Amino acid sequence: MGTTQDGAVGVVGGGIVGLAVAREIVRRRPGTPVTVLEAEDRLGAHQTGHNSGVVHAGIYYRPGSLKATLCTRGRSLLQEYCAEHDLPFDEVGKLVVAVDESEQGRFDALEATARENGVPGLRRLDAGAIADVEPRAVGRAALHSPRTAITDFGAVARRLGADIEAAGGRVMLNTAVTGIRQGAGDVTVSTRHGARSGTSGDGSAERGRHTVSRLVVCGGLQSDRLAGLVGGGRNPAIVPFRGEYMAVRPEKQDLVRGMVYPVPDPRYPFLGVHFTRTVDGGLEVGPNAVLALHRSSYRRLAVGPRDLAATLTWPGFWRMAAEHWVTGVREIYGSAVPSAFLRAAQRYVPAIGATDVVRGRCGLRAQAVARDGSLVDDFVVESSDRVTVVRNAPSPAATSGLAIAEHVVDRLGGFDANG
Repeated sequence: MGTTQDGAVGVVGGGIVGLAVAREIVRRRPGTPVTVLEAEDRLGAHQTGHNSGVVHAGIYYRPGSLKATLCTRGRSLLQEYCAEHDLPFDEVGKLVVAVDESEQGRFDALEATARENGVPGLRRLDAGAIADVEPRAVGRAALHSPRTAITDFGAVARRLGADIEAAGGRVMLNTAVTGIRQGAGDVTVSTRHGARSGTSGDGSAERGRHTVSRLVVCGGLQSDRLAGLVGGGRNPAIVPFRGEYMAVRPEKQDLVRGMVYPVPDPRYPFLGVHFTRTVDGGLEVGPNAVLALHRSSYRRLAVGPRDLAATLTWPGFWRMAAEHWVTGVREIYGSAVPSAFLRAAQRYVPAIGATDVVRGRCGLRAQAVARDGSLVDDFVVESSDRVTVVRNAPSPAATSGLAIAEHVVDRLGGFDANG
């Protein structure tokens, strides 16, 4: 990509959204020179490869929002894609359970949202009917979403990468973007190749320049920094949260058939600790939501000085913390004390306790926080001349990825949706 090719498109980010965008471009206009630039040594290295694997059916999202629209469309596209490529897609179903009367108002509002979003097969269950779906779950009422599924999003990402290369596109790993400059008729992207592994002879990174006609930035945890390279403002900024999972011991894994979730608190974009089956037959509990001090390390105590400084110097972080500090302390305590972590989950499945789990994996969530401290909930896509930036793509971005790609490529213009 050292010289400009007519109609060449660059995509920054090898997560599911960036890969889906690149695939959508070559699907609509075969032969388009497309290059994906990924800083890590593999595709789907961060949010894509560390999420819960849940394919959401659209229960939670504000009707009419991008999340609601693209989740519904994306789920259908993803199911077709998984079937086409023999990838896992298991409709294990989900229960969202209200345990006590204090949750009734939120539960009723959630049902109304789910029905407006057309969640397929949705049923409201009373206390007695809960056991028909999940024999070990308890509650006063539940919403049953039988079409909620699980998949392996890492495998989906790798398949998308293979599709791009099969269509003549390129996927460049170990290639971090360090600069973006828009010219009159093109975009120049400066890169650092081999920064993590030191691929050049002296162990240092190799510098590169790539020129394209258009650029799409899907940076996930680095989206605010990459937007800054384009000239975009810092608002909203990414505040990373770590989500930790507990793995249920094999002898108790069959106590939950599919998924059991709490009624979410609408003040937060997090869904609360829940039980989720995995495509390999396991059962997980989680995730919590603890402030992360590093944007790219999954060690529990990892600290990235640059990442920590970015969080602490963002005014929105302090405003958010002032409003939600009680919840933050509770999450930190649950992270440190497994019995506290499990206490919330046991409200829904009492038979699984702290001695039935071991610490499992964790993931990182790129939470966009506005300057006023509000948590940005919907997908945010911004365009500037020849550059389009996906500024915010939290859950259900993995479910919605193929539909987000359609939305982004539609915004680019010049790509006929009919191929």
